[in-house]
Amino acid sequence: MQLFIGGACAGKRDVVTTRFPSAVWWQLSPGQRLHEVTHIMQPNVPLVLHGVFEWLAAVLHSDMSSDTSRALWRGDLQSLAATAQARGVTLVIIMNELGRGIVPMAQDQRRLRDLSGWFSQDAAAQSKQVWHVRHGLVQALKP
Repeated sequence: MQLFIGGACAGKRDVVTTRFPSAVWWQLSPGQRLHEVTHIMQPNVPLVLHGVFEWLAAVLHSDMSSDTSRALWRGDLQSLAATAQARGVTLVIIMNELGRGIVPMAQDQRRLRDLSGWFSQDAAAQSKQVWHVRHGLVQALKP
């Protein structure tokens, strides 16, 4: 699994498109479990998951606690990574980085940023490679 993280309009999509021209792209739907994406995987074809911020925003409107949500996506990430490896699929996740801005006053917006930070940590832990993209330039964070 590879994680590409950076600010909005930093060039993440362009970098991923260049590196994985034959990839299948999948936008996560609010409320969708990560392990449900396995039906999209085609053997030896990269799979790019995007829309993580909007996907995480759905947690704000659910009855699940942050801890419960995190436990679910951690297990799903492990399952998804294992399935991708078994099928020869390079799994790529694109995320917006939110940790360098102003802390919002609204509690739900702060919680959303916390969820995003936790997800990026969990995805980075599962990833073999992590890339930071800024101004279209790519820096390896986890080679």
